[in-house]
Amino acid sequence: MPAASSRAAASRDAVAAPRSPEDTAAAEAADTRMSPGGPGYRRMSLALFLAGVATFALLYSTQALLPLVSAGFGASASAASWTVSGATGALALCVLPLSALSERFGRRTLMTASLTVAVAVGLLVPFAPNLGVLIGLRVLQGAALAGLPASAMAYLAEEVRPKALVTAIGLFVAGNSIGGMSGRVIGGWIAQEWGWRAAVGTIGVIAVVCAAAFRLLLPAPRHFTPGSLRPRALARTVGSHLANPLLRRLYVIGALFMLVFGAVYTVIGYRLTAAPFSLPQGIVGSIFLVYLVGTVSSAAAGKLVARLGRRGTLYLAAGTTTAGLLLALVPHLLVILLGLVLITAGFFAGHATASSSVSHTATHGRAQASALYQSAYYIGSSVGSAVGAVAFHAGGWAGTVGLGVAAVLGVVAITLWGTYAARTRRRSAGAAEAVAAH
Repeated sequence: MPAASSRAAASRDAVAAPRSPEDTAAAEAADTRMSPGGPGYRRMSLALFLAGVATFALLYSTQALLPLVSAGFGASASAASWTVSGATGALALCVLPLSALSERFGRRTLMTASLTVAVAVGLLVPFAPNLGVLIGLRVLQGAALAGLPASAMAYLAEEVRPKALVTAIGLFVAGNSIGGMSGRVIGGWIAQEWGWRAAVGTIGVIAVVCAAAFRLLLPAPRHFTPGSLRPRALARTVGSHLANPLLRRLYVIGALFMLVFGAVYTVIGYRLTAAPFSLPQGIVGSIFLVYLVGTVSSAAAGKLVARLGRRGTLYLAAGTTTAGLLLALVPHLLVILLGLVLITAGFFAGHATASSSVSHTATHGRAQASALYQSAYYIGSSVGSAVGAVAFHAGGWAGTVGLGVAAVLGVVAITLWGTYAARTRRRSAGAAEAVAAH
């Protein structure tokens, strides 16, 4: 894209010739992209925060209600879990083609269309006559929502200054955590009194309000350049992203983090409604208040990256998640809650770090780069929900925790490999410079 090329050229010039403080100030003043405190930044942040709320509230609207869905349709945990896995799997499959449409028709247009279709389907979900129809509607809803995450990341990468990008993406991810939390908490208490159908209907109405506010608040894009819908051009862009070792690592890391999260939160309702806890549905829904921890950790990801670096932050997130999984094995309610707090904090910090790194690394086709990340991320969610339920059926809560620990070890291994590869490149570059100097 011309805009991306000009920014890359400007970056190369900056490396070749260091700027004076006056030149730097002038360049920042000439940059018309949004920054904290600047025009439109608050409206943009609130709009995408609300979009994140609606997306996660709708996408996971049945997750906390799975025991009631199982009871209502006489289905097993594995069968009912497809109301979650079907939605996230459809999103994973559709996010890349819909991101291509955003390159042609614009980020805001596609995000608006996606939310509109998703909330319309959400109002039909409570009337599903059987589990098969419910899963079908959830699949359609997930496919509709696929147009939002990658387009939102691309919108931020184009419209926000680089120094503020991690923080802006962190706020969007924070909206995800609020949506996931509020949908589950509100749905849990409503379901306890009036059933799961009333619960998902209420979540649908909340999403309608968020979608309307999003469209009214989001500023019109100023730096978007329409791209091509030609399949060959799309294939070249996708191929170039998949050929990038750093992007490949980030995609797998996002999938593994989400596998842990999807497995734990799909199964936790069954764990806590069964003996020895036997908690009512409203209390189980309130467990998801720990998502507030994710709101804080995702919003703080920018500061963590500035202090520890990207890999250091990923190590911290993986360690925190592992500690939470191990604590959750203790058969005491308060200890399990502490474990969920750590799992949630680690997951959201890792996700915000990985997703913002994708947007920062990609110099072209940002929507496709983000779409590939989102596709991997939601494949992880779909697999985590389905396999986590199978592991719970086969080995109880310990089986689900074991699956999560294995996934986190995968994150650590990939990050270690990235650290090793970076050091090898630096040594090779240093040796080449030494040879050239002599």
